[in-house]
Amino acid sequence: MRNTAFPRGPRPADFVRRVTAFIAILVVAGASASLLHSCTSAARTIVAPPHIPEAEFVGSKACAECHAEYVREFPNSTHALLKANGKNAAEIGCESCHGPGSLHTDSAGERGTIINPKDDPRICFECHVGAKADFSLPHAHPATTGPLGQATVKLGCGDCHEPHGGTAVVRGADAIDAINEGCVSCHPAQRGPFVFEHEAMREGCLACHQPHGSVNPALLTERNANLCLKCHMQPQLAENTVGIGGRDHSFFLSQGTCSSAGCHEAVHGSQVSPSLRF
Repeated sequence: MRNTAFPRGPRPADFVRRVTAFIAILVVAGASASLLHSCTSAARTIVAPPHIPEAEFVGSKACAECHAEYVREFPNSTHALLKANGKNAAEIGCESCHGPGSLHTDSAGERGTIINPKDDPRICFECHVGAKADFSLPHAHPATTGPLGQATVKLGCGDCHEPHGGTAVVRGADAIDAINEGCVSCHPAQRGPFVFEHEAMREGCLACHQPHGSVNPALLTERNANLCLKCHMQPQLAENTVGIGGRDHSFFLSQGTCSSAGCHEAVHGSQVSPSLRF
C-alpha cells in the first residue's frame, strides 16, 4: 500500500526541466547585467591624459627622436597598457602621462613645455587613486606635502617605480630581495647582515611595513604588539597569560609595544642579542 503521508518528489524528468530552466534564467540575467555594466561604464571617459594649454598630441614617434631609449623599452612596461591606438589617438603612449608634446618638440625640449610626473605625483594619482589615499594617511613616505600640506617632499614616485620599462617596481616586483634592495637603498641601517637576524626580514620589508602610508607610525601594517603577535603567538596553556617563547608576556605587553617597552629594540636584527634586545 502506498504511503500518502508524505508527498512524492518530482519525477526525474520534471527535475531536469526545472534545473535547466533555472540555469537559463541565470544565464540571461548575467548577460543582461554584463550588458548594462558595459553600457554604463565604458561609454564615458575614465582617464584623460594631462592637459597642456595650446599643446597638441604628436605621438610617441616624435618622442623617440630624443628619448629613443625610453620609447624602445616602453612596450615592455606595465604602463604600455595605457597606450591608445588608432588614428584619432595619434598613438599616444608617452603623452598619456606627459601630456601633449607639440610645444615640447617645437621648442627642442625646452623645460616647462612638458609634464614630468616624477616632479608631480598628482599625475600618477589620476590613475592610482589608492596610492593617493595612502599618502593622505597620518604616516606616509615624503612623496607629497601630506594631508595638511606642510610636509617636505623628499622623493617622488619614480624613486621606487619604473614607469618606462619592465615591471613598475624598481629592481623588480617578483623577488623579495629585489624589493628589499629598493628599501635599504634609503634605509641602510636595516640592510644587515646581522649575527642574529629577524626572520621576518626573509619575507621582505612589506611583511611589516606599508610602502605608501599607514595609520600607524613607521608605516607599520598593524598597531602596537598586534604586528608581532601575528607571528609570535602560541597556544595558551593557562588563563590570563600571554605565553610567547615559553614565558608569560602579559606584564611586558602592558608596558608598551614589543620594541618600545625596551625588550626587543633591534627589530630588524642584532649583532649581539639573540632575542633582538639591542
